[in-house]
Amino acid sequence: MTDFNRSVLPDAVRSNGATPNPWWANAVVYQIYPRSFQDTNGDGIGDLKGITSRLDYLADLGVDVLWLSPVYRSPQDDNGYDISDYQDIDPLFGTLDDMDELLAEAHRRGLKIVMDLVVNHTSDEHAWFQASRDKDDPHADWYWWRPARPGHEPGTPGAEPNRWGSYFGGSAWQYDPKRGEYYLHQFSRKQPDLNWENPEVRKAVYRMMNWWMDRGIDGFRMDVITLISKHLDGHGRLPGEVDSELSEGEIGEEGYTDASPFCSDGPRLDEFLAEMRREVFEGREGYMNVGEAPGITPERNEFITDPAHKELDMLFLFDHVGVDQEGSKWNTVPFEVRNLRARLADQQEAVRNAGWASLFFCNHDQPRVVSRWGDDSDRESRELSAKAFGMLLHMHRGTPYIYEGEELGMTNAHFTKLDQYRDLEAINAYRQRVEEARCQSPESMMAALALIGRDNSRTPMQWDASRYAGFTAADAATEPWIGVNPNHVEINAAEEFDDPDSVYGFYKKLIAMRHGNATVATGEWNLVAADSEQVYSFTRTGGDDTILVMVNLTGRTARVPAEVARLLGNGVSESQVLLSTYDAVHGVKSIARGELARWEGVVIQL
Repeated sequence: MTDFNRSVLPDAVRSNGATPNPWWANAVVYQIYPRSFQDTNGDGIGDLKGITSRLDYLADLGVDVLWLSPVYRSPQDDNGYDISDYQDIDPLFGTLDDMDELLAEAHRRGLKIVMDLVVNHTSDEHAWFQASRDKDDPHADWYWWRPARPGHEPGTPGAEPNRWGSYFGGSAWQYDPKRGEYYLHQFSRKQPDLNWENPEVRKAVYRMMNWWMDRGIDGFRMDVITLISKHLDGHGRLPGEVDSELSEGEIGEEGYTDASPFCSDGPRLDEFLAEMRREVFEGREGYMNVGEAPGITPERNEFITDPAHKELDMLFLFDHVGVDQEGSKWNTVPFEVRNLRARLADQQEAVRNAGWASLFFCNHDQPRVVSRWGDDSDRESRELSAKAFGMLLHMHRGTPYIYEGEELGMTNAHFTKLDQYRDLEAINAYRQRVEEARCQSPESMMAALALIGRDNSRTPMQWDASRYAGFTAADAATEPWIGVNPNHVEINAAEEFDDPDSVYGFYKKLIAMRHGNATVATGEWNLVAADSEQVYSFTRTGGDDTILVMVNLTGRTARVPAEVARLLGNGVSESQVLLSTYDAVHGVKSIARGELARWEGVVIQL
């Protein structure tokens, strides 16, 4: 029961600037992708009962909060991020009774439940959108409807209101014959954007959120919430519309302009988030609200998460997970330690005085870090690099997020054929870039998908070495919805659960340090040796207590940076090594030689 594992941070310790410190200041969050976590009815798709059946595993790991990707009723065009009914559970995952049971059982174990919420857009099958297709309906202005461009036949190429491209490929506008107009969809054409300029939309969203909070959930992780406010000209026109005062920018290599500068961090975002705080969260205790924040800078993160501004508790920033991309997401470049360090340092420095950081490398939209930046070519390299990146992340200041299987060192899927992928983004991107725009070769695109495609994180959770990795019964009539990674025979929870030297055992130690060490949870963060090409090092300081973190993020031996060596003075003893990706003896010997072995990380009490 993790409530008893996590100490209460004293008021003398400062976290995000709030008094008293919020309960989540030394908590750890675990993200569950329900369709890939545990299937109990043999249909090949994970379900709520499956999550309930694995709560003891999560309690043993020591996490405090479970974040569930969407389980609402949905056509599943984007795996549930296209919601058709916010106040019901999709039959794929179970029932509202199953959700209530999960809440009760999680709370009994001291685990909190945070639900994923998508309110930048809905499904086109949502009742609100269907009503909006009638210009005379009260919902007519609940979405971004626009007429065809003058002089063009509606529904034909070039008739779109502007030239924005969708993040999932193609135009960001879809023509609806019934209404005779286009609607905006930044993502899939089945995900129309809600018009947050309309106060009735906001009231309906807040009513729904309160319904869930009253039901007993512990907060929300809000998908692309920083896209809800669009930039408009003085007459309410979007950039690039006929007679708009705002230019939409240049056409890119895929044949469209980029909507993100005009839909990210819009002029009314702070107003909307503060209103949400007042209407949903004020007067409640024990909750957590987190926003996914495309387009948000570290400096804006400080403002939005500063408790004085009463907006959100945390944001997910993305600058650090783009360090291996250049221009397009699908144009990948080699990983360099200095680039990751620079981005994470910016995030840490921005919340030095107020606000809070979310710490993550993996989630349902990101590949497995051990395959992306580590080395999964053999067991030893995989385990060492998984521990190295785990140590690096969890020793920063903020709230760490673990994505299902990350604690096992799960790897990318290593798919080689397009028909193995299920993700709408991947399939659309291949068609758009390779077949239509012809701006990328098939070989290059398949390599990019294998490295950073979203399905890499969505293969079934690897519970054991059985036929379907324990995700569903070995004799189930229906195969899992996406292929099981063949390496589940070697990488699985059953193999690692009782092994203190496994990646799982290492993550238990990281979580215990977050719970029990106030310096790890909230201590001041200071970068050391900013120029090292291999080693990422920093200190954490709380009062008279200082901890040094030093991680070699490469597969070759690295020299201990001179600045770090000066801090270590005459060396360290085994008792000073709080954690090592190898062991304390190895760490002491490495430091004595003035070098770190491949993927070696040490946490040292100075």
